[in-house]
Amino acid sequence: MRQGEIWVHNQLAGVLTEDDTGYHFTYRKEYLEQDKALSVSLTLPLQKDPFHSENLFPFFDGLIPEGWLLDVVHKNWKINPRDRMGLLLTVCRDCIGNISVRSK
Repeated sequence: MRQGEIWVHNQLAGVLTEDDTGYHFTYRKEYLEQDKALSVSLTLPLQKDPFHSENLFPFFDGLIPEGWLLDVVHKNWKINPRDRMGLLLTVCRDCIGNISVRSK
């Protein structure tokens, strides 16, 4: 099982988990209680119930570099390009925009 913390504007918003059944994303209760809480994406709206998917959620997959940047990651960190969670946890700590992913 691997987990990553999902941060929105430097606030811990939730946890993304990969296990034998797929992927799960859950917003933290404390985050949901904030007046100005923002959803991670339109496809992952604010809610108490966890989200489940057999594949990495498209929003998170879209944060992973492509093309020559993916080649650089593969060569330097020896991460298989098909290991989407491994790539997300390794290279998405400082993404463009307001989202960051940190290993838990």
